[in-house]
Formats: sequence, C-alpha cells, structure tokens
Amino acid sequence: MTVSDADLASLTAAHDIIGLGMLADEVRRRRHGVRTTFVRVADVPLADGGDQPLPPLAGEIRIVGTPPSRAAAVERVRQLATSAACAGRVPLSGFSLADLETLSMQEGITLRALLEELRAAGLELVAEAPFDRLQDARRSIEEVNIAGLALARLTIHQTPSADALPLLRAVTDLQRSVAVIRAFAPLPRRINPAVPTTGFDDVTRVALARVIVDNIASIQVDWSLYGPKLAQVALTVGADDVDAISPEDDLTDGRRRAPLEEIRRNIRAASQEPVERNGRFDLLQ
Repeated sequence: MTVSDADLASLTAAHDIIGLGMLADEVRRRRHGVRTTFVRVADVPLADGGDQPLPPLAGEIRIVGTPPSRAAAVERVRQLATSAACAGRVPLSGFSLADLETLSMQEGITLRALLEELRAAGLELVAEAPFDRLQDARRSIEEVNIAGLALARLTIHQTPSADALPLLRAVTDLQRSVAVIRAFAPLPRRINPAVPTTGFDDVTRVALARVIVDNIASIQVDWSLYGPKLAQVALTVGADDVDAISPEDDLTDGRRRAPLEEIRRNIRAASQEPVERNGRFDLLQ
C-alpha cells in the first residue's frame, strides 16, 4: 500500500490521529489480519547471579546490561546457554549492538569476530539494534547476519526531533539494504528531555511507523516500558507485536491479573487475537 508524502504530511499537519490510525490499522490487517503476537521474556543480569532458577515459561532469555569486557560477555553467554533452563530450548538473546560495536573497538577486534565468539558460546540473537546509536547501522546489522546470529528487534534509543518522518524513512532505507529486520520498535527507549513526548505523539509515531516502514514485518511495542494502556492503543493503530511480557505465572492477585491472562485480555479488548511466540518468532500453542 503506497501512501504519498503529501498524504502523510496532510494527516500529520492536521493532527488527524483518527484518519492516520485507520490507515495504519488497514495496513496492519492486510499483513497480519487480527493476529497479535507477544513474547514472555526473562531478563537476566550480565553479572553472574549464581544458580538462580530461570522462569520455565519464558519464550526468550535476555541478558541485560553493558558488557565491561569481551571475556565477561562470552562467559555469561556460555553460563546461560549451558544452563538447564536454556540449553537450546529457549532462545538466548543479549546485548545492544551499539554496545558491541564499542566493545569490539575497545578490545581491538572486529565486530564480526566478537559476534562469532558470542555465537560459539551459545548466543542466538542480538537483543536490540538502536538505530540512532549505531556507528554504521547497515554494516553492523549485516555483520550480525554473517556471524550466524539473528537480530531480535530494531529500536530507537532517543528520538532526535519531534518530526518522525525523516527517521522512519531512514529505517525503511536501512531495511531495503539489509532485509533481515523482523521487528521494529518505533517508540524511544529513553525520553529526550528537550523533546518530551505525549501519548498523542507516541500513538502517532506507531501509526506512522506502520504506514511508512512497510518492508518490516512487525511493529512492536514494549509492554514493560510503556505499560498496558499505551500498548493496547498501539495495537489499534498499527502495532502487531508486544515485547517483554513477564514470564512469571504469579496468581497472587487472581488468575485474571496474572501476566499471561492480562496480556491476552488486553489484546482481545483491542479486537485482536493473542498468539504467543518465542524469541525466534516461532508461534507457540
């Protein structure tokens, strides 16, 4: 579905979130129907926490933190990859690609060599590639692919300006070059104090991402970062995938408040059909 620059400029200039949202929802439904995928993620610290059990219901085990050294990163991957909870059954992801770029330079090795070493230790996915922090987005993402790893998601670290169109066009151009990005999370991981966003801005950005970035399969929203209310609205304006659902099956507040039931309920309330996946984007029963 092709939308002209003039049409997009008209919709954004008029602050027509209803019209833009309907357009994005149409694009989304053509690609995914009413299906919305979600993944339960177990975040584990980079520092070794001992033999703490990992949640058995996680669809992705994700190492969080900035590695201080190549040896520390490789050793932590090896520990988790050989643990009983992971051991090839649950996809192991970790690290920001921007941090790995920096680490490779500090260690005096190529990014590809570092990625290959992490893969040999048991890493399956690079957790995120923050588009606006990468020194060479195209080359670094290609190195991930060449090293035999997958990229879990393309993200935005901090929105550079209130005008999202140039950035979204650049993301489209990047995917045209690399063709391996499976999911794009257009909402910033960090809020720019000079350009604070509102709920209106966030919903508009999700809708624009779905319309403009038409060569990336999934537009993703982070449940833990943005909360269920914004995530639910995002599903009605183009988003089709929800990241970072808790893998804990906590029934303390009753089954309806347990993480799995809560995400399913919120997706259905947005007139979508919830489908659980793992970090590989394999659909789970």
